[in-house]
Amino acid sequence: MKITGVRTTLYVHQLSRRMGDANSPSGRVRGTNCAVELETDEGLTGIGLGGGGVRLQVQGLVEGLLKGQDPRRGYGLWQRMVDKHFKGGHDGLINDAISVLDMALWDLKAKANGEPLWKTLGGSRTKALAYASGIESPLSDQQMHEWYTQMAGQYGFKGGKLKVGLDQDADLRRLGLMDQALRRATDKPMLLIDANEYWSPKQAIRKVREMEERFDLGWVEEPARRWDFLGLKRVSEGVRTAVCAGENLDTLGDFLPYFHHRCADVIQVSYGMTGITGALALADAAYGYELPVTLGGSPGNIHAHLATVMPNFMCLEVVDPEPGDGVFNSDVKIVDGWAVPGERPGLGIELDREALATQAVDRVPPGAGPSPFGRRKGAGLYEVPPTPAELAEAAKGVER
Repeated sequence: MKITGVRTTLYVHQLSRRMGDANSPSGRVRGTNCAVELETDEGLTGIGLGGGGVRLQVQGLVEGLLKGQDPRRGYGLWQRMVDKHFKGGHDGLINDAISVLDMALWDLKAKANGEPLWKTLGGSRTKALAYASGIESPLSDQQMHEWYTQMAGQYGFKGGKLKVGLDQDADLRRLGLMDQALRRATDKPMLLIDANEYWSPKQAIRKVREMEERFDLGWVEEPARRWDFLGLKRVSEGVRTAVCAGENLDTLGDFLPYFHHRCADVIQVSYGMTGITGALALADAAYGYELPVTLGGSPGNIHAHLATVMPNFMCLEVVDPEPGDGVFNSDVKIVDGWAVPGERPGLGIELDREALATQAVDRVPPGAGPSPFGRRKGAGLYEVPPTPAELAEAAKGVER
């Protein structure tokens, strides 16, 4: 089997709800993805889904390195892609391109085997503990409570993650509402919070300590800047709650300070960290330090496949329990709060050609990229509550 070429399609999709965090309390209603189809001379196609800005990098890597190669030799091809960009570093867009191509290579290998990816990986578990992630800052208290109530009642989620950071009184109130909603599924919900790097270490310690007086928190995610490993360590030592970090790092090298200084208690891992191959390597490194890993949100909840082979796996993030964005569907199902990968060969992702053609665009529209508003004013210095204009925009919901 040989790789013959690649097709890339940039498309826009409607989000299931308005999503935002401490950096973007007004939220966004659209997202952008790039569908990458790695073609072979045997008629099999590997599917990868990644960021909107990677088309040129993907095409360059395929033409320069992957074309004519056997896609089943994924580890070696991954190393070639990484080595190609060692001088400038393989962070940023190159990392995103390698990630989506590595995803497609694993999809191809499992399809060539005629089995789902979790079996090709050698998974011994058939399901992965999951938690509901609302990314719900723009939602009203009532909307947020209704969403987590649905997650607990319809899908059995026993844990949830709340976006926090801009208003401590509101955060405490909404934590109580999320806790109440999740009690439809369990007497002891797993309560997680995520500040998205908005706080300084001192701010984080003060805020989390107050929350701990009322709630048993599973972790606080990104309580300080991603590269402030000494600040993260300070937070970890200053609160009872575990510090979870790493979501916005790209490579194993980025994580070395976390491991060496033990500044994160839970390591975030994702296929976006130089691909599925990179995610597996990161999980192994964390395992060597006796650190648990959590898998972040993923298209089609494909991280459920990876969870089956990670001995230190803790739980995975589910943003949408019905995986798919109108352009693709996935056979990963949420059953009683667990993500269960199916038997469809490969990643279990299928593209809807008609929808893909309808939603295709030439460039990422304003406001449809990840975190389109950047880092919020005052982050790590002083608090800037949501403005009236942001509150008015959030109140629009998903209607345009």
